[in-house]
Amino acid sequence: MEKRPNWESPIQFVLACVSYAVGLGNVWRFPYLCQMHGGGGFLIPYLIMLLLEGVPLFYLELAIGQKMSRGSIGAWTAISPYLGGVGLASVVTSLYLCLYYNIINAWSFWYLFHSFQSVLPWAECPINSNRTGPIEECERATPTQYFFFRETLNISPSIEENGGIHTGQAMCLLLAWMITYLFIVRGVKSTGKVVYFTATFPYVVLFIYLIRGITLQGAFNGIKYMFIPKMEQLANPNTWINAATQIFFSLGLGFGSLIAFASYNHYNNNFERQAIIVSMINSGTSIFASIVTFAIYGFKATVNYENCLERVRLLLLNTFNIAEDSITNDNVFTWIEKLNTTYPVQFAEIENQLEACDLESELNTAVEGAGLAFIVYSEAIKNMPLPQLWSVLYFFMLLLLGMGSMLGNVTAIITPLRDFKVLNGVVCLFCMLVGLSFTTTSGNYWFTIFNDYAATFSLLFVVLIEVITVSYIYGIRRFEKDIEDMLGHRPNWYWKIMWTITSPLLLIFLFVTYIVNYIRGGTPTYQAWDKELGKTVVKEYPIFGQIFIGLLLVSSVSCVPLTALYVYCQKRKPHPVKT
Repeated sequence: MEKRPNWESPIQFVLACVSYAVGLGNVWRFPYLCQMHGGGGFLIPYLIMLLLEGVPLFYLELAIGQKMSRGSIGAWTAISPYLGGVGLASVVTSLYLCLYYNIINAWSFWYLFHSFQSVLPWAECPINSNRTGPIEECERATPTQYFFFRETLNISPSIEENGGIHTGQAMCLLLAWMITYLFIVRGVKSTGKVVYFTATFPYVVLFIYLIRGITLQGAFNGIKYMFIPKMEQLANPNTWINAATQIFFSLGLGFGSLIAFASYNHYNNNFERQAIIVSMINSGTSIFASIVTFAIYGFKATVNYENCLERVRLLLLNTFNIAEDSITNDNVFTWIEKLNTTYPVQFAEIENQLEACDLESELNTAVEGAGLAFIVYSEAIKNMPLPQLWSVLYFFMLLLLGMGSMLGNVTAIITPLRDFKVLNGVVCLFCMLVGLSFTTTSGNYWFTIFNDYAATFSLLFVVLIEVITVSYIYGIRRFEKDIEDMLGHRPNWYWKIMWTITSPLLLIFLFVTYIVNYIRGGTPTYQAWDKELGKTVVKEYPIFGQIFIGLLLVSSVSCVPLTALYVYCQKRKPHPVKT
């Protein structure tokens, strides 16, 4: 039997876990949740959930992978043949993630390649075909929105209207998959080398961005907004639910990636210390990335606020006979009150043209996901000095974060399949061919379906089954002995209470809450781009979209009972008697 390869050193394993766990969610989801749930106040439930479920479940998956020295399917089958479906559900969920995740890396490539221009293409609207002025769709929206929705996605008005493949995006997706393949071609040997770069370089870029961010005008407005907590948000149950789910997904629990990575460890490797280190690095990165993001938010909000004041100033100067230097951005509001009192009739004529300029409401505008990464950030970058440099740095960092997570996602699939002798190239080729559907005009709507529904439900279910299995089926005492065998000491009372009581109860609560919210939410909706309005509008998914969402939710979860049923039937089969 071929000897299982190992990481060359414990540092390689830690960097692989960091590269996998620290991903796009740290940059585009965590800052959004902070903004939505009262800034610094969100850190309190976030850190509590890290201790109650994040670190204990991370530890548990590393222990299983290292003990069994197999991928997720093999590891759970070794515990009980009836539980092979738990590993299979992890592989199916990771497969769904692989299908769509690399399209984000394709967008990063697209923006990176477009950054090498004298004027960034999202800095101003392109001229129309008659050369009489800007394209109308871009004028109705903003140049950054136009570049993302029209130039990058070439998006259709709804999921029901489809067009051809976007050639540029398809080429970027092919490039993303070629690089992913090269990263994993020799398994843990090549992955171990790559993670030195993918795990560390994003921190260099984040640090450079922090220095640049805090020197921008208005940056401290954003940072102050983040760190002044709105404590009333602690009474909102959604704050706690979002904190728990963010910890859960940010650490990458349930995908099988951590079990796969740990399976390449030496038997006596100290995974307990590594679980704590990686969890802390991951959460620290989320907070660090948020400081950078809120500095950028503050700059963008301040620029928008001052532009708004300037428009109001010009409106007042053009309407009333006032010396130009008498109205400044600092005294606009004083002049509005003064003119309203002195010239009420004239003022009434322009009142509906006056914009309500408010820095707080600019900072309150919460954006997540692709909207934050590709629209808000590029909006801020175009206003910086030397925008091309900051654009290249930023999108290269996004690319490394995305690629680092892809390594974990693909490893979660190929490790159990390699146990069954399936080739790495076949997995990459299959995912790339299916992923081409996301480069069509309606592809972004399908991307949203996968992003919203492919993982959440199944991961909560998988990890709930994992922790109940280890604590009550495999047995906590037996699990303790396995850990003692590997580490030389038993886990302390904290780990045992978390595994047997706290984490299972918390997961049951999250699982039930997800189902209740899904049922109460009514018909699922999505954001469709309306080019006539130049903004996104809410639409309901058609029947085929709703059926597809249902299949996504059920397909991975059903692996658990179906595999158990299959094993049960196989055992019940009468075996032929040898004569």
